[in-house]
Amino acid sequence: MQHGKYRFIVGFLVVPLGLYALFVVWPFIQSIYYSFTDWTGLSPDFKMVGFDNYTRMFHDDIFWKSLQHSLLFALLLPLVTIGLALFFAFMINVGGRRRRGGPVITGVRGSSFYKIVYFFPQVLSIAIVALLFAFAYNPDSGAINSVLRGIGLGGVQPLWLGDPSLALWCVMAVLVWSTTGFFVVLFSAGMASIPADLYEAALLDGASRFTTFFRITLPLLWDTVQSGWVYMGILALGAESFAVVQIMTTGPGGPDYSTTVMVLYVYQKAFRDGQAAYATTIGVALLVVTLAFAAIVMRLGRRERLEF
Repeated sequence: MQHGKYRFIVGFLVVPLGLYALFVVWPFIQSIYYSFTDWTGLSPDFKMVGFDNYTRMFHDDIFWKSLQHSLLFALLLPLVTIGLALFFAFMINVGGRRRRGGPVITGVRGSSFYKIVYFFPQVLSIAIVALLFAFAYNPDSGAINSVLRGIGLGGVQPLWLGDPSLALWCVMAVLVWSTTGFFVVLFSAGMASIPADLYEAALLDGASRFTTFFRITLPLLWDTVQSGWVYMGILALGAESFAVVQIMTTGPGGPDYSTTVMVLYVYQKAFRDGQAAYATTIGVALLVVTLAFAAIVMRLGRRERLEF
């Protein structure tokens, strides 16, 4: 069985690793290289400028605003999204009352329907979700202000996306709404694999639902939660945040750069301003932030693996 083992392994790995190096690693190397040039992205001619782009970046107030917003996304979005998803998944799988003649551990009534409802936003493209909420946030004809007027709160008519103090929170709410359902299904699958005997024994010992969640469910799901936290953070720093800010906000990124995130700033500098080299510099900073976020989450979340 050992004969030709390494040739067999290499034969399977060489193609995917080659593709990964070509389409993932090599573009990263190119970006780092271009960050030391004055390339505009439109001309094949450029020259080396050393650390000029990095010096410019450290003195760029908009960059620091975008970094602050991206870090806020990376810290709060996973916390809120995964917290809600864990609560909903727990109620769907474990949080129901015992029915006569039924199992001791069950989900709330209609749990199968709730899974479909929570997962529904995943069926929609993030671009469609952003457009729908852009219309809903419209201060004149949007659904939210119309409801406020309908219930007698016509005097409370926020500008939503037009208010610099509210715009970022409105965008974050859309991301929470659009991503929570995915993690509800993910955590539900994990909870369904936990033996019901563990819950039954805990309930017989007088444990509450609150106790069973923190003493049984969360420890046994910790690896899944940790992976979901990293995945959600990467989404918050990358494509998801770019799509909703690009589509929903004025500018985009406004008003007054109140919703500008790093990935949007990279796009604007590269394709709007023709400053590809400076855009890759910000992209390198985004890469560092993303890797640091993943490393910190994996390090702080490290604990002894529990199995059942």
